Amino acid sequence: MKALVYKSTGSWYVIRDEEGKIWNARIKGVMKIDDITSTNPVAVGDEVEAEVENEGEQTATIHTVHDRRNYINRQSPRNKHQHHIVASNLDQSLLVVTLREPRTSQGFIDRFLVACEMYHVPAILVFNKADLYRKKEEEQFEKWKDMYEALGYRVLLVSAEKHMGIEELNAALAGKISLISGHSGVGKSSLLNCLLPEADLKTQGISGWSGKGQHTTTFAEMHDLPNGGRIIDTPGMREFGLVDISKQELSHYYPEMRNRLQGCQFNNCLHMEEPECAVKDAVRNGEIHEDRFLSYAGILGSLEENDY
Repeated sequence: MKALVYKSTGSWYVIRDEEGKIWNARIKGVMKIDDITSTNPVAVGDEVEAEVENEGEQTATIHTVHDRRNYINRQSPRNKHQHHIVASNLDQSLLVVTLREPRTSQGFIDRFLVACEMYHVPAILVFNKADLYRKKEEEQFEKWKDMYEALGYRVLLVSAEKHMGIEELNAALAGKISLISGHSGVGKSSLLNCLLPEADLKTQGISGWSGKGQHTTTFAEMHDLPNGGRIIDTPGMREFGLVDISKQELSHYYPEMRNRLQGCQFNNCLHMEEPECAVKDAVRNGEIHEDRFLSYAGILGSLEENDY
């Protein structure tokens, strides 16, 4: 049977078949998908083929994963030398950001955007807790909104607490498969409660599954939205570790730099000490935001330290 993966706990999966029936499934033997060595060969959002194990207990075995349209990969939370596929077959990815309690760093935002650029997944920045913003945070929001919108990213301002901006967020999610991520404490769960009414029994049915006693905190889970879309929730992340990226490639995932790389004297220009660098010229001329260049330099330094 063909099914969609809604939840993963590492060794057990929750899948839904084409008739809407829920199955608890395991994978058959050792699976290696798309030549990716990852901690999870089957990811939430995967379309799979499975065989029924026990009809009464609704258990099945996954034996095939269909080709992925895309996926988002990150450094494994447990081992920096391993990859972890966050989710697959995405239409877009949302990052929940806060400017107070806690404050999300620009470095975290830009790492996330780099990952989205790498895997060709459109990104939306959702600034939550707008009800807590004072003048300082309001000015910071406007500055970042202008900066990121100029690069082609969509920026939304919401407050889960006051139910502000939720209609616009709902409209952005309608009919699409969306990943939602963010630091712990940014109010992602509160936003999901706004988006997923308690009356959505299908979501409750999946969420209520025990996971066979497995530890589920490092795995994603998909929910059906009332507007016909689906949203994939991910656990709060302390950091977003990039994988499969070299120092020379990093600037290719900054849209404002990518458009200027042909103007650099050297093909492998890192835009730091090299002469006749079109990217540095653009920073000096105000065509590339200085904050973005500083964040690029910070991420570049971390790639050097971790020997990616």
